[in-house]
Amino acid sequence: MEQPISVTRSNFNDWMVPVFAPANFIPVRGEGSRIWDQENKEYIDFAGGIAVNALGHAHPVAVNALTEQATKLWHVGNGYTNEPVLRLAKQLTENTFADKVFFCNSGAEANEAALKLARKVGLDSGVEGKSGIVAFNNAFHGRTLFTVSAGGQPKYSQDFAPLPNGINHVAFNDLEAAKAVINEQTCAVIVEPIQGEGGVIPADIEFLKGLRALCDEFGALLIFDEVQTGVGRTGALYAYMNSGVIPDVLTTAKALGGGFPVGAMLTTDKFAPHFSVGTHGTTYGGNPLASAVAGAVFEFINTPEVLEGVKHRHQYFLDALNKLNVEHQIFEEIRGQGLLIGCELKTEYAGKAKDITTWAGEEGLLALIAGPNVVRFTPSLIIPEQDIDEGIARLKRALAKLAK
Repeated sequence: MEQPISVTRSNFNDWMVPVFAPANFIPVRGEGSRIWDQENKEYIDFAGGIAVNALGHAHPVAVNALTEQATKLWHVGNGYTNEPVLRLAKQLTENTFADKVFFCNSGAEANEAALKLARKVGLDSGVEGKSGIVAFNNAFHGRTLFTVSAGGQPKYSQDFAPLPNGINHVAFNDLEAAKAVINEQTCAVIVEPIQGEGGVIPADIEFLKGLRALCDEFGALLIFDEVQTGVGRTGALYAYMNSGVIPDVLTTAKALGGGFPVGAMLTTDKFAPHFSVGTHGTTYGGNPLASAVAGAVFEFINTPEVLEGVKHRHQYFLDALNKLNVEHQIFEEIRGQGLLIGCELKTEYAGKAKDITTWAGEEGLLALIAGPNVVRFTPSLIIPEQDIDEGIARLKRALAKLAK
């Protein structure tokens, strides 16, 4: 068998469309919360593939599910159903408010399906012009034209105008602003229980309750985008469970497959029938391979041990970060839930989040940003305490460079 072609980081610039600016090293293998690059340098992973690798790297639960299903059936197309997808649908509906599930491959596709469903429900209502969507500033819902328009970050959407219309953006956590725009013509309100890309900003419970009441009053669907907050990330199976507010539609992806691409839109029997045969679709969504992996990952995470462990790790992380901050005085605020943690920089370090993650990489730590002023951590939900300790020690060395 021929040797695979030799590749280096510079080949990215030669061959790839330049929408990313990846780190200067190439990870080649991982185990648990550690990865190694081409030079065999070791890194602690506080990024988790952007809240995706919920069980870390090469976890036996995911590997076994993948290899077992890989010898059976990968893909059949949506003219047929399959056993793994039906089992996964049962897991999701049994453990949430939902009655029905639509499977796809990503968070963007799940949000696309949710927004299309809302428009269809609005159309079927018979109320003229019931197509308005209310979303929030600094939200992030994906990169398709519809979802990037619903996201409240013009830097991601303005280059692709004309954008789908009928989407109103108001301030996050401002119920009065929402009240001013939600009316009979509104078909949906889409909100993240914690704005992830927008800076790791939790929604106030009263804000979410107010949105629920407004949607009930005006017959609009309340959509919770739980792509980043779902599947144990906050210490609850889904973040809506922390709030007591039940949405009409929930979107989930990222951690759902533990690294295998899969997404889903969950809804109730009241709204699911509006998506009748042929109104929406997908080629790969709900394929047996993705569904088998997701089923195994979901089952592993949906246990008191793992979910309680996330809450414990949250406190452990916070204590370590606060101790670090007493020493270095770099973070204005440390916030988030579970293992979705954002550290906002003090004003004198504004715009330096990317520098910090670059220096962290040099010290052997993978970390994320959430905008120019927030360093974000979304590690494995089962990251060992010694890996947290080691990661914080490496972060400390990176912060020392910032202080200089």
